[in-house]
Amino acid sequence: MKNKPNRAFKDSRTAPKKGRPEPKPKRRDDAEKEIPENEDFVMGRHPVLELLRSDRDVNKLFIQDGLGGEKLGDIIQLAKDRKIQIQAVPKSKLDTLSDNAVHQGVIAATAAFQYAVLDDLFEAAAAKNEDPFFIILDGVEDPHNLGSVLRTADACGAHGVIIPKRRAVGLTATVAKASTGAIEHVPVVRVTNLHRTVEELKERGVWIYATDMSGQDYRQWDTTLPLAMIIGNEGKGISRLLKESADGLLTIPMVGHVQSLNAGVAAGLMMYEVFRKRHV
Repeated sequence: MKNKPNRAFKDSRTAPKKGRPEPKPKRRDDAEKEIPENEDFVMGRHPVLELLRSDRDVNKLFIQDGLGGEKLGDIIQLAKDRKIQIQAVPKSKLDTLSDNAVHQGVIAATAAFQYAVLDDLFEAAAAKNEDPFFIILDGVEDPHNLGSVLRTADACGAHGVIIPKRRAVGLTATVAKASTGAIEHVPVVRVTNLHRTVEELKERGVWIYATDMSGQDYRQWDTTLPLAMIIGNEGKGISRLLKESADGLLTIPMVGHVQSLNAGVAAGLMMYEVFRKRHV
């Protein structure tokens, strides 16, 4: 896109037409602080610290004026080591960049989150000499649920997460914040067709399990196989086609009045069942 000519400075030959006010020229400092539209923000001390420890490119670091602390010192030192530009700004600037979300006085401007491909997940399992263990999220829309899944996936050693491109949350700054930095360590694959991906996984020797009220008790689950588990949408659950494609259905026993769990909680229970049986 070509830059528009600056009409702020003119002579008598370029006088504005009557009734059309001249745009005010941008101040130099405002122009320098503009962020390109193809950048994302990572906010919060722990997420930014994990970002700086990862291999992802960071373009600029915004630090709130007058703040200190050991973790903030670590962030600044890492940024200096990587020769990342650091800019001290007032809290109001951070509030604007974060859309008034909790930023803890630090925001990093970075290239958009990069999605992995399916082969990356298999390579992650092979690098650890482990059977594949993937999480498939069918239409999870809440960024906090996705962040929670990424955080638990990192903690229990899952090799990656698969999400659909449509009608589901992607990798956003809110997801990064909710994951407390796990987004930098867990590969996420974004696919056009989940059903097609499930069929490909089955062809590659992965057993597919879906959560469903009519399934077997998840505590009786054989987790020693190469496997992927499907967690459904917060309200609609798992689509019929995916459920029919699964090799088995699993349920989490409940005795209370509410017979459903938050997607992030359900995924956490299932993931740690895999962890428990694989690390006895």
